[in-house]
Amino acid sequence: MTKVSEPEIVAVPPSRLGEGPRWDGRTGTLLWVDIPRGLVRRLDPADGSHAVLGVGQPVGAAVPRAAGGLALAVRDGFALLREPAWQEPAWDGPADEAAADGPQVVDALEVVDGLEIVAPVTAAERPGNRMNDGACDRAGRFFAGTKAEDDTPGAGALYRLGPGRRAERVLGGVGISNGIAWSPDERLCYYVDTLTSRVDVFDYDPASGRLAGRRTFAEITRGMPDGITVDARGHVWVALWDGGAVLCLRPDGSLDLTVEIPVRNVTSCAFGGPGLDELYVTTAWDGSAGGELLRCRTSVEGVPANPYRDAG
Repeated sequence: MTKVSEPEIVAVPPSRLGEGPRWDGRTGTLLWVDIPRGLVRRLDPADGSHAVLGVGQPVGAAVPRAAGGLALAVRDGFALLREPAWQEPAWDGPADEAAADGPQVVDALEVVDGLEIVAPVTAAERPGNRMNDGACDRAGRFFAGTKAEDDTPGAGALYRLGPGRRAERVLGGVGISNGIAWSPDERLCYYVDTLTSRVDVFDYDPASGRLAGRRTFAEITRGMPDGITVDARGHVWVALWDGGAVLCLRPDGSLDLTVEIPVRNVTSCAFGGPGLDELYVTTAWDGSAGGELLRCRTSVEGVPANPYRDAG
């Protein structure tokens, strides 16, 4: 039986649009992003310290890079950042959250040097598109997709960045490309195009990185599906935008349990901590509340997150 504790707010500055939590097993830290502010964020739960990177443009996803540094999905495409210098943001506590345009996280943050766009995929799309959520498979291929800023249906796509730093378009006609995750044996790939109100599943070839046989895994009727993660049992956890919850779905797509989150716009979730048994949940400002990072203790373990692997 799956057990999950009540969510607790982690004592870090809130985000305007927090997304993409990912546990970095090498450093024992959690990475996530604040998309419109162009911030990559990092939490060390061992001492509670928090640091940020400003990349100078919206950032949809950040993953560790096996060769060191980070791989990013930013507005202009896939990017690499070699061993960046993290900064500690000034924050006076929750009283700073009340601004009308969203929580105020950082003042006068310097933009990091050395951001290298290696695959400018949005240049070939309609003006105004940007990259959004993404993740890596066990071989280190970085999958991430795009969306239109006005959420035009079908304007986005899903891309795969391989070890040679070459990006391939693997799926077109996407509305809002969001969560992607794999079953523990990597024979299945779960994917969210938020505008479909579904979680879909593909057959996945881990040798080639090819997707095939797209079909519905689960219809989402509460809010809209956003980010996802998979645990070691093969259960799929789905964050609900405008739904105030995270769903845990069994491998057959049926509901195991619902984790109520005290924020309306829940954006993504990921397992972290030394035992990969803590569920971290990102949220977004809704005009009056939101943007916090939350954490739940669970009775299950997640699947380790994978780094991007390139030739270095």
